[in-house]
Amino acid sequence: MSRGLVLIPARYQSSRFPGKPLALIAGLSMIERVYQQVLKSGLDCAVVTDDERIEKHVRSFSGQVVRVDDDVPSGTERIALAYQRYFKHKNNYDLIVNFQGDEPLFEGREVLKLYEFHKQSSFDMATMVRERKQSEDDFKNPNVVKAILTTQNQCLYFTRASAPFARDVADVSQCNWWQHVGIYSYKASVLEKFVLLPMAKLENLEKLEQLRALENGMTIGAIVTTVASHGVDVPQDIKKVEEVIHGKL
Repeated sequence: MSRGLVLIPARYQSSRFPGKPLALIAGLSMIERVYQQVLKSGLDCAVVTDDERIEKHVRSFSGQVVRVDDDVPSGTERIALAYQRYFKHKNNYDLIVNFQGDEPLFEGREVLKLYEFHKQSSFDMATMVRERKQSEDDFKNPNVVKAILTTQNQCLYFTRASAPFARDVADVSQCNWWQHVGIYSYKASVLEKFVLLPMAKLENLEKLEQLRALENGMTIGAIVTTVASHGVDVPQDIKKVEEVIHGKL
């Protein structure tokens, strides 16, 4: 029987937050919190790391972990190598989910929803989006990625720009946009093909890896989530996540 595999890339080195996977959040490391959430999906999962400290820590809480020490440009290349080396010939995985290791509050049930959505569709890849209002500050934030979708939930484009542009609307509070949530599901064969493709022009311009798939004719479907993302990019984000955990936000 086919099944899903969730791989969680976790590097120790980070220009903005070295050692981020091991940072404590309300008494638990971030990578343990992420792993616990993914386990709730019921799918097979493993941490993919290039660091001995992270590997030992994951084993300390009985998590599955594999090492990929290669110098690769992104987490996608790292999980593709992990899949090929450790998992491809062990189980009949139909879909590989790339779950970011810095999303300690994202719920495991959402991972399962993404897997089920992708499994029942014909898309090469699948991801998640959250509905937002154009009146919110994030609409103008280039670090918050916007997705442009069809009514059939197919992704047309991803951008850091404020899009879509409401040309004839005076009150933009009535206009919505889709915030991209950076979790991806790949058909196993598509993941292996994707990492062999060269960087595309739009990908290089926007610095958005998913544009490589679109520029090469791959299809990406999206499912809507209502779960707000609270990713950890810098040390100051730890406090924000802890406030959510303790019910202060």
